Amino acid sequence: MNRTSSKAMLVEELKAEAKSLGFSRVGITGVNSSAHIDFYQSWIDAGMQGEMQYLAREESVRRRSDLEQTLPGARSVIVVTHDYLTEDLGCSPDDPEMAIIATYARGDDYHDIIKSKLLGLLEWLSQRVPERVEGRAYVDTGPILERDLAQRAGLGWFGKNTMLIDPTSGSFFFLGVLLVDLELSADSPFLEDRCGTCRSCLDACPTGALLGRDASGAPVMDARRCISYLTIEHRSAIPVELRSAMGNRIYGCDICQEVCPWNERFAEPTGDSAYQPSQDLDGPSLLELAGNLLSTDELGFRNTFKKSAITRAKRSGFLRNICIALGNWGAPAAVTTLLRALSDVEPLVRGHAAWALGQIESSQARSALSERLSSEDDAWVKTEISAALQTQDSSGL
Repeated sequence: MNRTSSKAMLVEELKAEAKSLGFSRVGITGVNSSAHIDFYQSWIDAGMQGEMQYLAREESVRRRSDLEQTLPGARSVIVVTHDYLTEDLGCSPDDPEMAIIATYARGDDYHDIIKSKLLGLLEWLSQRVPERVEGRAYVDTGPILERDLAQRAGLGWFGKNTMLIDPTSGSFFFLGVLLVDLELSADSPFLEDRCGTCRSCLDACPTGALLGRDASGAPVMDARRCISYLTIEHRSAIPVELRSAMGNRIYGCDICQEVCPWNERFAEPTGDSAYQPSQDLDGPSLLELAGNLLSTDELGFRNTFKKSAITRAKRSGFLRNICIALGNWGAPAAVTTLLRALSDVEPLVRGHAAWALGQIESSQARSALSERLSSEDDAWVKTEISAALQTQDSSGL
């Protein structure tokens, strides 16, 4: 057997092993510099990363441009997908009393699941070849342009919603990346743009975060307006002008994927039990969820969600999001819970509870806001309370 056929057989066996580990699709590409790094830098220069300053660090940009900065001697990149779509068990964004959590976060934390499988694949590869194989596994946590690598590995194209879309399965999948210092036969890149003239995701985004394609054809998202960013990565107050548009989505957002024709036609629920929704996360009651969190601290929050990606938001951020959803519901039934939140130890929670109370036509809410204004010692929270009282005044209370 010649060297070329031997390499081809290794890749074939590698892909079979990856699928036996549960990965849906597998592609391989080289470590040549990304064609998207200039766009990435211009996106950073425009400040569209918001508070995600780790994306703008000089070292971070350099490592995204040159994979050998992450793994010296890197020769190949193995990119895998892992489907996560599950069936809703009664979760409805049209029910304002219900909390909507992004599909991917309703089950176990994907970081741990996929990284473990990638390390298993690396171990298999190390045993399959005579030389020692060095590798690095990444799952949405390192300075890697995962979607760029996936496109180069033939797994799909960049949709207008900035997601990678596979023509046979849509976009409800995670990406995992394994850098190795072994030269493997690369797959052909996916060069087509199959979004065409479709604007479904652009028109459906409630906050206007999706900006279409730039002159080079790259899809542009202003993360500062994205509900996923706002509810997870954004650590401070949610801009007032975006709060109502968030509805009852308290962690992440699936809207741009839900309306995508490729998902409507081809996306199928995963068979992986790890991603099946926890009973507590598939459309939980906003009031019940808020009540539980207000009765615990950060450690209790982390213990409650220890197997979930939701810990990324932290207790204060998650409660902030819930308060906004309660304000968008606008029902007097939410007042008692919001009054508890108005006295929370975290200013971030108190301020958003004040805003939410201002959205509810309730004399009880107005009285509580007035009383809290006189005792509140945080300047930003006092500003939120004053604004909420003005909203109450405009409603005639």
